[in-house]
Amino acid sequence: MYLIEVKRNGKYIYDGAVALAVQVYAQKNLFLGEDMVFPYLTEPLVQVGRYQNAREEANLEYMKEHGINLVRRDTGGGTIYLDMGGVNFCFVSDNTDVSADINFDRMYEPAIQILKELGLKNVEKSGRNDLHVDGRKVSGGAMNVVNGRTYSGYSLLLDVDEEKMEKSLKPNKKKMESKGIKSVRKRVISLREYLDEEYKNLSSIEFCELMILKIFNAADRSEIKTYELTDKDWAGIDKLMAEKYSSWDWTFGKSPRFKYSKDGRFSIGTLDITLDVDSGIVQHAKIYGDFFGSCEISEVEEVLEGVRLKEEDLTEALSSIDLQKYLGSITKEEVVQLILE
Repeated sequence: MYLIEVKRNGKYIYDGAVALAVQVYAQKNLFLGEDMVFPYLTEPLVQVGRYQNAREEANLEYMKEHGINLVRRDTGGGTIYLDMGGVNFCFVSDNTDVSADINFDRMYEPAIQILKELGLKNVEKSGRNDLHVDGRKVSGGAMNVVNGRTYSGYSLLLDVDEEKMEKSLKPNKKKMESKGIKSVRKRVISLREYLDEEYKNLSSIEFCELMILKIFNAADRSEIKTYELTDKDWAGIDKLMAEKYSSWDWTFGKSPRFKYSKDGRFSIGTLDITLDVDSGIVQHAKIYGDFFGSCEISEVEEVLEGVRLKEEDLTEALSSIDLQKYLGSITKEEVVQLILE
C-alpha cells in the first residue's frame, strides 16, 4: 500500500479541490500495483455530491462573504462542509479479488477499529455511509467503482467550525425530519470529545499523522511506502483543475433540472422571479410583481433565457436592455442579487 500526499515541491497544499483532483488523477493514471491512500486537510470548503443541485444544497451568499470555496466531487452522496478541523482520507484500490460492489462496511472497518483504539468505544457505522457515536455523526463517506477500481473516502470530524458548517449548508428538511434532527449542529459531534486523554490535545495535523501510522500499522514514517507526485503528475492534475474542478460548468452546470422562485421588495414594489434551470442554464423565466413599466416584461424574461446562472453572465444579459423601461428604478445588480441570493 502506498501513501500519496498533496505535496508540491515539498510543500503541503491545503486546498480540498486540489486534493480531489489528485485523487481522481491517480485513480485514472497511477497504477502502482498496490492500493493507494491519500490523506488531506483543507481550508474551509463545501463539497457537493456528483448528482446534487449546488444552489439548493449550499448557502452560496454566506460562503462568498466568508471565503468558503465550493467543489463538486465525482462520487455521489450528500453535501459536506470541510475545514482544517477535519481529517480526510481517500483510498484507491483494484478490485481483483473482491466484489466490485459499493461496500461502505468494508471501507469503514479499519477506521472503526482504529478509532476504538483511540477512545471512541461506541463508534459504529450508521445508515448507509456514516459513522456515529452516541447517535451523532463523526464521519461521512463516499464511494464509487470505475473501470474495476474502487475510489472511496471519508472525513473524520475532529473539531470542525460548527457555526460555519451550519451556515454554509442548506440540509434537506425531509431528511432531517426523518432522523428526528432539528439542525446540522444537532446531527454532528466532534470526535475529539471521545478521544483518550493522551490524544485529546492533538492538532489536526498531528491527528492525521497518527491515523496514517495506524492505517499502515507502522511505528514511524520510515516503514511507509510513499509515492511522490512528479512534475508530469502535477501537469495532469493542473489540467484537471482547469478543465473540471475550477470550472463553473462542472460545479454548477452539472446540477439537475430544477425550478425555483425568488421574491423581494424594492423601491419599485414587489418583484418575484421564477426560473426553470437545467444544467445551470435558464430555460424559462417568469417575472411577476406590482411594479410599473412601459414595456412588455416578457422581453426581460427572454433576455434571461439561455443564460448561465452565474453572476457575470446574468449581469451581461441584463445590460443588453434598458431595465428601467420594464421595471422602473431598479439596477441590474439588484435583480441579479435577488436571483442568486
